[in-house]
Amino acid sequence: MMYLQVSGKLNQYINVHYGYLAVLSMVLSLVLAIVQLILWNKEGQSKNNCDCKQEDHNHGLDKRYQRVIAYFLLSLPLLVGFLFPTVSLDTSIVEAKGFTFPLSKESVGDPEVDTQYLKPDTSIYFEKNEYTQQMKKALSQYDNKQTIEITDENYLEIMELIYNYPSEFIGKKVSYKGFIFNSPEEDKSDVFVFRFGIVHCVADSGVFGLLTHMPEGEELANNKWVEVSGVIQSKYYEAFKRTIPYVEVSSVKNIAEPKNQYVYRSF
Repeated sequence: MMYLQVSGKLNQYINVHYGYLAVLSMVLSLVLAIVQLILWNKEGQSKNNCDCKQEDHNHGLDKRYQRVIAYFLLSLPLLVGFLFPTVSLDTSIVEAKGFTFPLSKESVGDPEVDTQYLKPDTSIYFEKNEYTQQMKKALSQYDNKQTIEITDENYLEIMELIYNYPSEFIGKKVSYKGFIFNSPEEDKSDVFVFRFGIVHCVADSGVFGLLTHMPEGEELANNKWVEVSGVIQSKYYEAFKRTIPYVEVSSVKNIAEPKNQYVYRSF
């Protein structure tokens, strides 16, 4: 945990708003380790002073292969943490799994472990009435706005609202940043502009964004980062067999890939 914190990679695994929990876990782990070390020391001194220490000295790791296995198991988490690279997600993940709306094809059983696509869904963390109240309260912030800037901070909140209340956003102008994903099932002028987002941790991460209709002549490659501006409309999307919101893009600008490609849900 300390390695992830110092290296700046912690935000690839958990919501950055919960960073204090990682620090707390490190402090508690250190305290428990010190307590365990003290107890282990006292036990060792006690056994050395015991007249019957020959009978009690068996720790269960007398054989060499047992010690090798024990040390390997202890070192395994460190080896995984230090040697396995942290890789940011990109469109290859979407292409490999494919996606449907609102849930992914591999989603089965417990809804809390569903891979989420397009629409961030935080309803599983609230009672039904409480969730509705939370959404209505968030929606009230944008009722009187005809132009909405979608930033890293409000990205997941607004995406959830757009999919929950599409009629409230029809005709509003939005601007946001993301990477291009060309759906093989759509016309080349219709592409998705996505961000990878984390609700609580990487287990409930997903790819979130909107279908966009680009101006004529704009052909963009997968993973190209852009900033788009346009008006929200709705259309029937054949692949999903349903009507979904999309952005009629009026301007598109190429941008550099951000240092942190993820966005996080703020509660």
